[in-house]
Amino acid sequence: ELKTIQSRIYEIREQKVMLDFDLAELYQVETRTLKQAVKRNLDQFPADFMFQLSKPEWQEVITNCDNLKSTKFSPSLPFAFTV
Repeated sequence: ELKTIQSRIYEIREQKVMLDFDLAELYQVETRTLKQAVKRNLDQFPADFMFQLSKPEWQEVITNCDNLKSTKFSPSLPFAFTV
C-alpha cells in the first residue's frame, strides 16, 4: 500500500503533491465528491493546502506519466493537494 501511495506523489511547482483523482480513489469516493467537500470546507485548511494545475502543467504531467493517459481527456484541470 505504501508503494501505491508513493507512486501517486508528483512534484509540481517544487512541491510534492497528490492529484485529486488519485486522492479520491484512495478514499474510495468520486473525484467530484472530493472536490465539493474540500470547496465547502476551505476555511478548515491552510492556504497552501491545494492548487489547481494550469493547462501547461497538466500537459507536462500527462506527457511524463504514462499511467495518466486515461485521465487526460478530463474536461477540468485537476487540483493538486500538498503532501
